[in-house]
Amino acid sequence: MSQNSDHPADLAQSWVSNADAWTAAVRGGGIESRRRVTDRAIVEAVLAQHPGRVLDLGCGEGWLVRALAEQGIESVGVDGSPNLIAAARSSGGGTFHVCTYEELADKAGDIGGGFDVISANFAILHEEVAALLQTARQLLAPRGKLVIQTLHPWSAGGRYCDGWREEDFRSFPGEWQPMPWYFRTLASWLTLLRECGYAVTELVEPVHPDTQLPLSLLIIAE
Repeated sequence: MSQNSDHPADLAQSWVSNADAWTAAVRGGGIESRRRVTDRAIVEAVLAQHPGRVLDLGCGEGWLVRALAEQGIESVGVDGSPNLIAAARSSGGGTFHVCTYEELADKAGDIGGGFDVISANFAILHEEVAALLQTARQLLAPRGKLVIQTLHPWSAGGRYCDGWREEDFRSFPGEWQPMPWYFRTLASWLTLLRECGYAVTELVEPVHPDTQLPLSLLIIAE
């Protein structure tokens, strides 16, 4: 990608432009990896922590908040895309706030604290996320857990080094605006979390049932 691109702004705008296509793809089961593996993986990882209260970062159209609410868990979702939050609110199931990651610390009073789990399901896509992770620490209850699901670093292809990449959504149904996102190696993920004050307690590698290749990486930290 061009080094002159305003990657954070382009990333934010993509989730406004792609909101309708994303909502349709998620609710229609149009993304095979999610339908067969990764949706279930994040739900099971969160439920394994036995939470009473969960904050979902980058909640999108709200599917995870709804899934947890069905289990009797008080769930709150935040996303910087007003379009996605409107879709989430239209389906109910939890509390939703329009809130960028940069605004999270300032809006903590509205969102609340004492979360047993903070989840981020394919939702940490920026390069500069230390402030987000440090804010998340303040919102967690004592012994609370951070549960991150991300693309498995070894399955992304290309050069195995940190850097900006582009998702063109060519394998997804519908019409999409390309989205920049920041790739991290496994070592970079672990270093980032350690520097932000977390201890990684578990790594999970959900695999495709047919190919047995990893589709995602789940990181549980406290």
